[in-house]
Amino acid sequence: MLTPSRWRLQQTVNEIAGPEITTGGQKRQHLALPRFAGLTAIASLHHHWPEYVMEVGEVGCYVFVACVVATLLQHPESIVRQSISSGIARRALMGLTMGTTAIAIVMSPWGKRSGGHFNPAITLTFYRLGKVEFWDAWLYIAAQFLGAISGVTLARIALPDALANHAVRYAVTVPGMYGSAVAFAAEVAISFILMITVLFAANRKILAPYTAYFVGTLIAMYYTFEAPLSGMSTNPARTFGSAFHANYWHALWIYFIGPSLGMLAAGELFLRVRRGDAPYCAKLHHANSEPCIFRHAQRKV
Repeated sequence: MLTPSRWRLQQTVNEIAGPEITTGGQKRQHLALPRFAGLTAIASLHHHWPEYVMEVGEVGCYVFVACVVATLLQHPESIVRQSISSGIARRALMGLTMGTTAIAIVMSPWGKRSGGHFNPAITLTFYRLGKVEFWDAWLYIAAQFLGAISGVTLARIALPDALANHAVRYAVTVPGMYGSAVAFAAEVAISFILMITVLFAANRKILAPYTAYFVGTLIAMYYTFEAPLSGMSTNPARTFGSAFHANYWHALWIYFIGPSLGMLAAGELFLRVRRGDAPYCAKLHHANSEPCIFRHAQRKV
């Protein structure tokens, strides 16, 4: 739902977003926003600060849960760790918890309003696809990194000694047994699959209401089966938050470049399959009455 002020802002964005192009007899708008289209940084902060705060909270929640569950499953003195000896069973429990958390975030009032990105690579891809304004994209990304640091900070306060234990290490993301090359390839692959699923699900009327559940299912599967390869990130902010507190920077480039590359590639494939037709919106759940700061396509899902 657009308030009068937000409607005027949206009209401004649509007016400067670029001319329509004709492909196969059909008119389509230019795919990407101009570099500095829309609002200035100050104006973006003034009008869209609630969405930025929500992204801080969403990432913080996700990372806090990851730290707490990792402590329960990995700390040597944890009753859960002692009760579940199987590595794949512990990873499945981690995946189920994190997948459920992701679904809850996207379907929450905050997720429905901010778009439920809580991932810089997702925001960057939607910017490339012309759905997010320049300053919104970078302020979203800044908010996501701040949220990740804050989430680990809260977990550190709640579990000061346990979270720092060598078996937990602030839930850092590290390459698996096959090394950095395999970890990088795995991050590219799982991030590509996650983003292409989001794009095609959110832009099909019959599937759009279930986008969050597809995301949650993939996250659960990744933790269960892919984690031994790369540690399972797909999210630069989530990895940075833990690395920052643990002061552990080994192979951090994998978790910045891999997810971003994989999701941007998914965006390019999406455009090719749809012959340049951009997605409707940058929200993972856009069929709701919450305000929307993103640029919408001419036609609805």
